[in-house]
Amino acid sequence: MPSGVKQRALLGALVVSVGRDVPSGRLVEELWGDRPPARTANALQAHVARLRRLLPASSGTGARHDWLVTRPTGYALRADHSTTDAQRFHRLVSEGRRSVSGDPERSVQLLRSALALWRGRAFEGSERGPICATEASILEEARMVALESLYDVCLHVGQHERITGELEGLTASHPLRERFAELLMMALYRCGRRAEALGAYEQVYRRLIRDLGVEPGPSLRRCREAILYHREPHPARSVEPGRAEMPAAHTPDDEVSVRLLRSEVAVLRRRVEELCRERQALATRHCGAAFPSSSPA
Repeated sequence: MPSGVKQRALLGALVVSVGRDVPSGRLVEELWGDRPPARTANALQAHVARLRRLLPASSGTGARHDWLVTRPTGYALRADHSTTDAQRFHRLVSEGRRSVSGDPERSVQLLRSALALWRGRAFEGSERGPICATEASILEEARMVALESLYDVCLHVGQHERITGELEGLTASHPLRERFAELLMMALYRCGRRAEALGAYEQVYRRLIRDLGVEPGPSLRRCREAILYHREPHPARSVEPGRAEMPAAHTPDDEVSVRLLRSEVAVLRRRVEELCRERQALATRHCGAAFPSSSPA
């Protein structure tokens, strides 16, 4: 992994577009934003040359330049038969979702294997440019959806006691994500902890009212009502058996539009959570300033 910020940004932008040409102009924007150096072409070529020296030798020819090739309009990273962690993640998640109806235990294993590939934020340290930032948001949202699918299947196979602690951690980290709260309520109820399940609803209810000015959605409210009246809650499944994959009847333009929309939703969700944390920190500091601890005379 390159140590320099711009080297990581360059590699990240090329990995996102692996197998496709990336125009030099987009790479310049990724590395320098709206403040490119005076001799932009030379500066970009220098970073490309440094990155080439860091790449492993090709198994076929032993040459390093086989991985990163120069195109008439820019550069492209060739993967040949190699795969990225993101590609493996999506493949495992897809296989896990397809296995739900036939072999839910295998589905749990596949989804956990997919999530185990994560070792921190996607493109950490190199997500300042638009290419990496957009892909990082899309991947983070995909991780959240994969977690929802995992715990949904875990509940389906009776692993409620195992996942309760994990869901408590997720609801603390993502207090505005109602699906995590709903899954936690189901797990607590099945563990015989009905009062705590209802308490989890009250907690997310207060947080949504305070931070967003909205009440919980209908699915979360139905889950609370079922628990309140001692009925088994049945929230909407994250993975519908037999409908794990959508038909691939879309155009490239549709795919681009969907990716951009997912990115915008993910960025908005992350920004809302950041603003809520900042608001809480400001309130804590304000409270401390208004009521300072007394010192001995």
